[in-house]
Amino acid sequence: MHHPIALICVFVWVGFVCAISFMEAWLKFHAHGVTLPIGLGIGRLVFQALNLVEWAMALAVLADLLWRREAWPPRGLIVLPVLILIIQSLWLLPALDERALLAIHGHLPGPSHLHLIYVAGEVVKVASLIILGTRLVRVTAVQG
Repeated sequence: MHHPIALICVFVWVGFVCAISFMEAWLKFHAHGVTLPIGLGIGRLVFQALNLVEWAMALAVLADLLWRREAWPPRGLIVLPVLILIIQSLWLLPALDERALLAIHGHLPGPSHLHLIYVAGEVVKVASLIILGTRLVRVTAVQG
């Protein structure tokens, strides 16, 4: 296998984002007894942990792809998910965290498009990671 670490980490990354952002994030609010403050508190904790896992996966993929010096198309495909992760880490997650804290303390913040922007980023990130993973599988199969 040509890039085993990158291949494994790309699909682990996709799995984490899909499980947390597209399932856990909204599902917890449907559990009996979970109030808005409790759900937001859980969400803050889970998304902080997800962010750390995503950075670990991103750094592992980057290291594996950069370790080999050959130029090939999948190498550039990591740029978009990492750029989205940077935007989420430096802007969206802190802003969403601040809104969650306000709500937890009983001060419901006004309307915002931050969640929609975050979800759109997740969709683009997952799609680009799936494309990268598929290309890595093809490169591995061709080089056999």
